[in-house]
Amino acid sequence: IRQVLDAMPGISYAFAQPIDMRVQEMIIGARGDVVLKVFGDDIDELNRIAAEAAARIRALPGAADVFAMRNGGMKYLTVSIDRLKAGRLGLNATEVQESIRVWVDGRRLGIVLEGTVRTPLVLRGEQALRESAADLERVQLVTPTGGTVELGQVAEIRLEDGPIQVTREQGQRFATVLANVRGRDLVSFVADAEAAVASSVRIPAAYTLDWGGQFENQQRASARLAIVVPIALGVIFLLLYMTFGSLRQALLVFCIVPFASIGGIVALWASGEFLSVPASVGFIALIGIAVLNGVVLVSYINEVVARGTLSYRESVLEGARRRLRPVALTATIAALGLVPFLFATGPGAEIQQPLAIVVIGGLFTATLLTLVLLPILYERFGCAPAEKAAHDARLAAPDSGTDVAAAPSAKGAAESAGEAPAVMPPLPAPLSPEAEPLRADAPRQPDEPPELATPDKTA
Repeated sequence: IRQVLDAMPGISYAFAQPIDMRVQEMIIGARGDVVLKVFGDDIDELNRIAAEAAARIRALPGAADVFAMRNGGMKYLTVSIDRLKAGRLGLNATEVQESIRVWVDGRRLGIVLEGTVRTPLVLRGEQALRESAADLERVQLVTPTGGTVELGQVAEIRLEDGPIQVTREQGQRFATVLANVRGRDLVSFVADAEAAVASSVRIPAAYTLDWGGQFENQQRASARLAIVVPIALGVIFLLLYMTFGSLRQALLVFCIVPFASIGGIVALWASGEFLSVPASVGFIALIGIAVLNGVVLVSYINEVVARGTLSYRESVLEGARRRLRPVALTATIAALGLVPFLFATGPGAEIQQPLAIVVIGGLFTATLLTLVLLPILYERFGCAPAEKAAHDARLAAPDSGTDVAAAPSAKGAAESAGEAPAVMPPLPAPLSPEAEPLRADAPRQPDEPPELATPDKTA
């Protein structure tokens, strides 16, 4: 469409979404990625500055849909009444103006009813008397004495150019230059445009330039993100420290953040996109996912190390191997969920695509670095060297002791492995010589007192 319209001389056009156009009109009063407003008093000077600035901006790389919304106009018939001549004929300026208004605009006399149709009745001069200054000069005016004179006898009529409308902002006249940006970022484009206009366009002392548009909104959003992002990173680091209780491991997981950003930056460059507010939001989401995967991996490695069944190095390798699938699935599901945004073409695609590109591209590098680089860093910096040596020494201690000392260690190892240690049943108490063995057919009642031996009286 752009190629076809470029071949048509004398037209100006722009491509935009309807909702986006309304929002821009309400916020900045114009439609465009970059808006230059020229403020001043003289309309002709405003139009000159706007036209020259539009020509300079149009020559910049990445400029598209550049046109100047000048205070342009059309041909007007200007009537200047000579009050002295009109007074000699008994006419005043108000009566002359009223007669001209009737001839040009007409006067409503009433309404004609034709059944149910109501037709206004308007008295107006014929069209031929309004086509040129010479025709308008022949308009007849009625004097107070009942005579008639032509309008040209009491007024001077000229054909001049005049504005259709005069735009104002805060009481000042202004002209507007609109431009969209394609194929480059807004920040560098506005910097080049400001330099080109300042060096090539003559700006009188009483005239000022104001750069705005979508670029201005992006500047405000970038200023807010410059405050929000450091705060978010600080909160993430605080939560990591509270989770692990170790400054070493909190810093270890936090090291994923710059490595995850590498993938997002490369993805933006490969896709031709530029850093924008949606892309910045994508980086924030990417950091959250990358830190989450790091927490999952480091937490499990800590659990394996705490068991004490493997050496420190083997514990790190075991934790990385066991958490390969959860980390990979988390990143894959998050990336697949953003694929529809990546190929969006409808309204809002300019916001969805940069966000999806950053997150998907960053997840590739973040996942690889989490599974490969983070275990290496953990093995090297996860614990102090003394803690590593103590862990390996405790693991090797049972092999260097005696059998007697090894028995409790074996019992502890069985308990840590989740096996119940074997318990010997207690031995029965030895029988006394006087005790009579119990017979199976005569069980003894536990509460029955023993019988006392009585002497034989017959003996």
